[in-house]
Formats: sequence, C-alpha cells, structure tokens
Amino acid sequence: MASTSSATSTMMGMATLCFSLHRFSTSQSSFSLRTLPRLTCSLSSSSSSSSPPKFNISFAPSKPEPEPEPESKPEEAEEGQMLIPWIVRGEDGKLKLQSEPPASLVSAMVNAETETKTKTKQKEVMKKQSKKKEKGGREDDKGSSGATVPRYSKAARRFYNENLRVKDRESDTATRLSKVLAASGVASRRSCEDLIFGGKVTVNGSVCNTPQTRVDPAKDVIYVNGSRLPKRQPRKVYFALNKPKGYICSSGEKESKSVISLFDDYLKNWDKNHAGVPAPRLFTVGRLDVATTGLIIVTNDGDFAQRLTHPSTNLSKEYIATVDGSIHKKHLLAISEGTTIEGVHCVPDSVELLPRLPDVQRDRLRIVVHDGRKHEVRELVKSAGLEIYSLKRVRIGGFKLPSDLGLGKYTELNPTNLSSLGWKS
Repeated sequence: MASTSSATSTMMGMATLCFSLHRFSTSQSSFSLRTLPRLTCSLSSSSSSSSPPKFNISFAPSKPEPEPEPESKPEEAEEGQMLIPWIVRGEDGKLKLQSEPPASLVSAMVNAETETKTKTKQKEVMKKQSKKKEKGGREDDKGSSGATVPRYSKAARRFYNENLRVKDRESDTATRLSKVLAASGVASRRSCEDLIFGGKVTVNGSVCNTPQTRVDPAKDVIYVNGSRLPKRQPRKVYFALNKPKGYICSSGEKESKSVISLFDDYLKNWDKNHAGVPAPRLFTVGRLDVATTGLIIVTNDGDFAQRLTHPSTNLSKEYIATVDGSIHKKHLLAISEGTTIEGVHCVPDSVELLPRLPDVQRDRLRIVVHDGRKHEVRELVKSAGLEIYSLKRVRIGGFKLPSDLGLGKYTELNPTNLSSLGWKS
C-alpha cells in the first residue's frame, strides 16, 4: 500500500508540474518560449513491493523546420541578351524592378516618333510648294522667246551700281556735313548749319541745304563761301587749361579775352607741324564764369564735349572757395543742406573746412558738386550768409589740375588722362 501511495503521489506531482507549465505558457504570452520535443511517460510496476516503480521516458523527434520560400527573381534574359531593369513606382507607392519599360514611356516614345514623321512630311510639302512657286515665277519672267527677262532695266541697274551701291559701301566713312564743316574749323556746328541753310555750301557742284547729308571730305568736293574745304581733317586734340581770372569761355573771334586766345601761339605754329591740314577749331567743354579760375578742358572733339557735359556722366567737380570772414559750424550745415537754383534744389556732395595757409589769412572751403548748375558753388556759399573772395576749380571727375601748371598755361591730355574723365579714345 505504501508503494502504491508513493506511485500515486509521484503521478500526481508530475501532473501538477505539467499543469503548471501549461498555465505558465498560456499566461505569459509575451514571452517567446522554445518548443520542446514531445515527452512520453510510461509507468511500470513490479510485483515486488520493495522495488520502486520505474518510468520509461522517451522524446519524440522534432518536426523539421519548413524550408524558406525562394525569392522571386526576374525572368532571366535569354543567353546573349542584356537585361535592363526598370525601376518603377507601383500603385502602392513602392519602388520595384521590372524587365519591361513602363507603359507611359512607351506611349511617349510612340507619340514623339509620330510627331517627327508628321513634321518631316510637312517640310517636304512646303519644299515642294516653294519649288512650284519658283518655277511659276521663272515662267512669268520668261518672254515669248523663252529667255529670262531681268526684273529691272539695264539703266536702273547701272544707276544703282554707280550711285547707291558705292554710297552704301562708303557709309561707314561718311559723316554729317555740318559736323565735317565744324571739325574743319569753319565755324561752330550751329553756325555751320546756318551756312548750309543759307545756300553757302556746295557738295560736288550742287548746293546742299541739308546739314544731315553724309559726306566724305577725302572724296567729295565741298565748297564753303567759294573756298574749297581741305580733304584732310585735323586730328582730335584735348587740353587742360588753368584758366586765369578775367577770361571768358567763348570761342568767338570778337572777344579779346577769350580762353581760346591763350592758344594763339599753338594755332600759329600748326601749319609748320601739320602741312596741308587745317588748324583745329578749339572750344571749351563747359564753362567757368569770368571771376572763377582753375581747370577747364579745351578740345575740337564735339562728341567728347557732349559726353562730358551730359548729366548721365555724373562727373563730380571740386572747387576751393576762399571766403571773407570766419566760418563756423552753422555755415557748414547751411551749405550742406543745399539751396534752390533755377527751380531745382541743389545739394553738394561734400563740404569741408580746410586749414589756413600761411600766406592767405582767409578761411577756405572744399566743395564738391556734380549738378553743374550755373553759379552753383557761389549760390551755395551765399545761402549760408558768406561771401566768396575767390573761387578755383581743381578737379573734374578723376583728373586733377596739375599743381605745377601756371595760370594761363595748358597741357595736352594723354589717353590715361582721358580715361580718368570717363572717355575712351
């Protein structure tokens, strides 16, 4: 009985263990437990009561793991043929590989090929139509004998070749008549226009009343008031003059104290150095009033003068103003605020009080302007309650008046000086 009860208790213990393992596995679903092989138990009891019961335990063989499914591979290309994979975005939005191009690309290629064929056909049709038109025009130009009739008469073609074609070729060297006369020193351009309008100018034997007529002095015969205009034109000259006080900026012959009269010696010696070339007609670029001294440009180049005086160049001009009385801060503020000149409010670029010189017992101002209004600097100083004793211009653009250039003296400008004035010769 004791052996039977012990066996029974052993069986009960194993059953309890199996039940506990089952509950643990079902309750702890979050744990991943390895599957154990199946356990088989059998109880054998002997007839003798003294020997304990024996258990036969065997393990069942584990189930074979399922083989992984082979990954789908794209169809292999035929031997000797290269496979070009296409990366296409599917309907689910993911990228995938496929061996054939997408349908949209195939459709676009077909449409492009169709359009190319259509355009080629249209070009061929247009060429055929143009050839038909040319043939029709040629047939119209043919006379009864079948020979081609020229579109223009022989006299018309001769007139064109002798006159118009030659002028077209020479249009690059031709210049307006009024400009040629002014460059030759006849008079100012405006006065030359008056001479042309008055019938005083002839070109190739005919009176010319149009200043815009394009002529070439080297080939055309030009007379002004019965005098033949030289074929050769003077070269362009450019001078920087230190204008003295009392001279006016005018090229008139009647004014004895014109700044051009300071070039009399230069013009008298022109024939010696330039035989057969007329002397240049000089004029000033801009103006300085009679009482103002300093830098003034003199030239015979009208385009250069127009360029420098045009407001678009925005060239600054520097003046040194010597004033009577003492200069205080309020005067500097008043000048810097500007003043109204001819209905336009003008403001200087800069105003600066300079230290006194040992030999000049007056205060000096450096004033930079760019508007170029008449008496602009004098009006600015006057608006501040000061009176100018002397005024001198020392700079135009990037060119400064040479310190060693005396009053009434001039120097010829080189290409570097001209470039500092914003001119490319």
